[in-house]
Amino acid sequence: MRSHNTSVTDIEIIEDFSSTARCDEGFLRVRRLRCQNRRADGTASKVYRVDVVDRPRLDAVAVLLYRRGEGGLEVLTRMNLRPAAFFRKGKDMAVPDGRSYLRVEEIVAGLLELEDKGEEGLRHRAAEEVREEAGYVVRPEEIRLLGAGFFVAPGILSEKVFPAAVDVTGKQPQPPEGDGTPLEEGTELRWHPIEALLDACRRGEVPDAKTEIAITRLLAGQP
Repeated sequence: MRSHNTSVTDIEIIEDFSSTARCDEGFLRVRRLRCQNRRADGTASKVYRVDVVDRPRLDAVAVLLYRRGEGGLEVLTRMNLRPAAFFRKGKDMAVPDGRSYLRVEEIVAGLLELEDKGEEGLRHRAAEEVREEAGYVVRPEEIRLLGAGFFVAPGILSEKVFPAAVDVTGKQPQPPEGDGTPLEEGTELRWHPIEALLDACRRGEVPDAKTEIAITRLLAGQP
């Protein structure tokens, strides 16, 4: 992962080209649809509008790295730049808070590629993301799947996230490769006691759903 001498303190919008951009280009694709419900008795609802957000790759895998220490389980997070969360600032919030979400703490995650099929594909992609984002080399067979995938925002987002975990106790990491994009500037890896991190999720200090879900599922099936 590329390092920089100074940390990121702000994200400046150079141009907002929303009004001229097509819905079917860019990292997220927005489909604007007119739909109609079909009922069992042959009737139909009135026509209504639906917006659906797709990624170029439909689904993702999220990986909870953990290690066993004298104090119990510890889990790894990454502090990542998250512009969408950051740009909440200045907007009318139902529950106002004074926090800046320039960075959001979360577990390792990445999009599934076209060749990633079935459970074997999930394990392969999880191992690749662990190496790229955290610097640990693990084998796909070491990856533990934590149940079925889940939707984050099924009203608008088609993506499912598949949670997984891997034990890296005793493994020595290398510097993470990262992907070289500006969004990875200043990324920081942190270890936390697992119960403390779960509490931080529930207090909103770590406001990332996949992190809380993965921890909860790991603890529920802990060997």
